Amino acid sequence: MAPTPIRTGPAARQPRPRTWLTRTLVVGIVLAAVNLRPAITSLGALLEEVRDGLGMSGSVAGLLTSVPPLCFAVFGVSAPRLARRFGPGAVVCAGMVAITLGLALRPFAGSTPVFLAASALALMGIAVGNVLMPVIVKRWFPQQVGTMTGLYSMGLAAGTAAAAAVAVPLTDALGGGWRLGLGVWALLAALAVIPWVPLARHREPDAAAVATGHGGAGEPRVAADPGDAGDAAPAPQGSATRQGTGSDVPTPEGLVPEGAAAAQAGRLRISRSPTAWALAVFFGLQASGAYITMGWMPQVFRDAGVSADTAGLLLAVIMVMGVPLAFVIPRVAVRLPHQGPIVVALGVCGLAGYAGLYLAPASGAFAWAVLLGISNCAFPLALTMVGMRARTGAGVAQLSGFAQSCGYLISIPGPLLVGVLYQSSGGWALPIALMAGLMVPQILVGVLAGRNRTIESECAPLEAVKSA
Repeated sequence: MAPTPIRTGPAARQPRPRTWLTRTLVVGIVLAAVNLRPAITSLGALLEEVRDGLGMSGSVAGLLTSVPPLCFAVFGVSAPRLARRFGPGAVVCAGMVAITLGLALRPFAGSTPVFLAASALALMGIAVGNVLMPVIVKRWFPQQVGTMTGLYSMGLAAGTAAAAAVAVPLTDALGGGWRLGLGVWALLAALAVIPWVPLARHREPDAAAVATGHGGAGEPRVAADPGDAGDAAPAPQGSATRQGTGSDVPTPEGLVPEGAAAAQAGRLRISRSPTAWALAVFFGLQASGAYITMGWMPQVFRDAGVSADTAGLLLAVIMVMGVPLAFVIPRVAVRLPHQGPIVVALGVCGLAGYAGLYLAPASGAFAWAVLLGISNCAFPLALTMVGMRARTGAGVAQLSGFAQSCGYLISIPGPLLVGVLYQSSGGWALPIALMAGLMVPQILVGVLAGRNRTIESECAPLEAVKSA
């Protein structure tokens, strides 16, 4: 009988976390995900009270709603560098502390600049969490990436919707003051700090092992994704076998060995890829629509005569649509050679929702909320296409960083323009027209981004890929 071969590859070197550590990680991931959006959606539900309390104009309020994508673009870039120096767990722990402090300081702001500074502190913590949470999932749970990413996504959507739905009722229960209504969310953020304190001091899995980041049977190999929703983008479907690692680890079809992939990714000039630019613009336009929705949609409904409680609930309806569709849309998208039809379907829902807001904002409010919620699911579709438009794991990471960094910068003017138009026109006709107008180029570039091609074929000769 032949002796059982001893594996010496990265899979053999990867230690299994102790039970207490695994449980702490799961709790920490869920609590962190829940805290990545309440700072934004709770403010959207109480924006009118905050504006009145601080004497903000519509233009300044528009600036306030543009702060989240600006912070995500600026601070998110530094997260990988900080993680390499201090460890992802320590940086996420610091991010949860920053969220807690920012939310705790906002109620004491006596002026708009101080309020903006406190909000920026909280958003800085959210930005590093956006980038590093998928990395932590990938490193510590390489064989349960799908399960843990789904759990993380559900926590993210639940926190987003819950803050929108209960912000106004909670404020009323606390006496009607917006300061307490916003400050109470610091308690939830402080709760998320607790599990990350021991995780910040714990050593991570072996670096060589986590660098390969393979999944178990039936799990797609997912590249760590430095982006807003925080989900990891699925890699191209199929299977092959990675050679030279000492293990028979399933690898997506078309991926080259990691060393060759890294070398190839270093040669890619991604700014020369039309597909990369189409994805960046698509990501930016959908992000702009999402932050306009989170920042302004409750005010649209309230100005139409809807009560503050119901307006917050309508925002929650928009946000909660992402829970089931975030699981459905990626699975449909990877089975299609061209994702353009999904882009068009989501865009049509958005145009119909904006048309309803323009014609009958109050009488059909819940129908418009459902349509806009469906349209906002362009976010998981964008992440899915990032994973499908690159042939290698390193290419996925490079494309993801490019598309999301450029995308967040593109998304910054949208919420600000809505505030300016609202202030200058005194109504919502022009802002809604802008929202609908942005949907048209989003559909066009989304169709271009959904074509069946890869950035490697556009940035480097195919012969270089084969020789690698």
